[in-house]
Amino acid sequence: MHIIVIGAGIVGMTSAYYLASKGYQVTVVDAMPGPGLSTSKANGAQLSYSFVAPLAEPAVLPKLPSWLWARDSPLSLRLCADPAQWRWCLAFLAACRSGVSRRTTEELLALGAYSRRKMHELVRAETLDFDFSQSGKLLVYQDQHAFESAKTQVAYQAALGSEQQVLSADACLAQEPALQAIAPRIRGGIMTHSEDAGDCLRLCRELERVLRQGAVPVTFLYDTEVTRLERQGDAIIGLRTTTGSLRADAYVIANGVQAQALARQANLNARIYPLKGYSLTYALTAESRAPRVSVSDIHSKIVYARLGNRLRVAGMVDIGDGAAKLDARRVASLKRAVLRFFPELHPVGEPQAWAGLRPARPDSKPLIGGTAVRNVWINAGHGALGFTLAAGSAALLADRIAGEPGALADTLFAP
Repeated sequence: MHIIVIGAGIVGMTSAYYLASKGYQVTVVDAMPGPGLSTSKANGAQLSYSFVAPLAEPAVLPKLPSWLWARDSPLSLRLCADPAQWRWCLAFLAACRSGVSRRTTEELLALGAYSRRKMHELVRAETLDFDFSQSGKLLVYQDQHAFESAKTQVAYQAALGSEQQVLSADACLAQEPALQAIAPRIRGGIMTHSEDAGDCLRLCRELERVLRQGAVPVTFLYDTEVTRLERQGDAIIGLRTTTGSLRADAYVIANGVQAQALARQANLNARIYPLKGYSLTYALTAESRAPRVSVSDIHSKIVYARLGNRLRVAGMVDIGDGAAKLDARRVASLKRAVLRFFPELHPVGEPQAWAGLRPARPDSKPLIGGTAVRNVWINAGHGALGFTLAAGSAALLADRIAGEPGALADTLFAP
């Protein structure tokens, strides 16, 4: 069977990998000139399998007013006359209910654990150069109330199989000495040793190399935007693209934010909306006081991941700005946050700034499985968790397409 995977980001590339491993003939199509050049290009670089709690949770609600109007807020809302935005925001608020948020957390933790297993299998099976490290992740709290709430969450996740440590302020410094400059502000931390980090763009490129050399080589068509699904009866008979028509036996929609429009043509409202995020990549020297473990500044909602001699910093959520271009004000805000958190970083020159659009669903749960059209499948809507959940999502999708038993219940994440 010939399958076309639409999208060459990390979700599309891992989907192609697991489909090819089952013996399918696979073609990957993407509008960009190479793999991983959209949302996957410079994301947060953390593989946070145990930190997959949805963005929509009860604790968000009381913070929304201050977040929406503060100049350096981690979340910014730009209201516009877009019915899709309003519907998404209303669905997001509904997903903030405690019962909904708790169920979603349980499901995402299950997918996160499976994704960790599949990622480690992938790293063992292939020779991949993408600055992969199993350094663990440290959440740093500067507010006592937030720290106490985090302890409750640790106890809850322990019942679901997560292994995490509650650390005192001194223990945080012992775990990550680069935090010494802000020692008086630290109230405590949560350490999870099972978390990883890596360069998502480089992994996409490495997967392309592996797939081109496979027993059944995967074909890649770049600079090719899919504009329409050509339907006949209960099936899709081809794709209309900017370079001509393409035909296959089945199709996988895995192109991030653009998946919303294509899924509509398969009678599926995926409820995917773009949430803009930013990152900075700093070059380091031997004298740089940079963290070795992945760190999350809970107060500012900013993550830090070490990639060899670079430090990736990511944060911000902009709702209503659907353009993947840099906002100088937000970039400056992110730089100030880095200076406050790691004042002795001393990098080489200015960081490389980037902005991308996360394909987010209101409840943060991706869609993985078949659609109402019999030969169209979807693997999209991962929001900020695309890198973290990619391997597990792709393996799950491949099992479902093959009609084989999967690691998770068939109903989980099904459209």
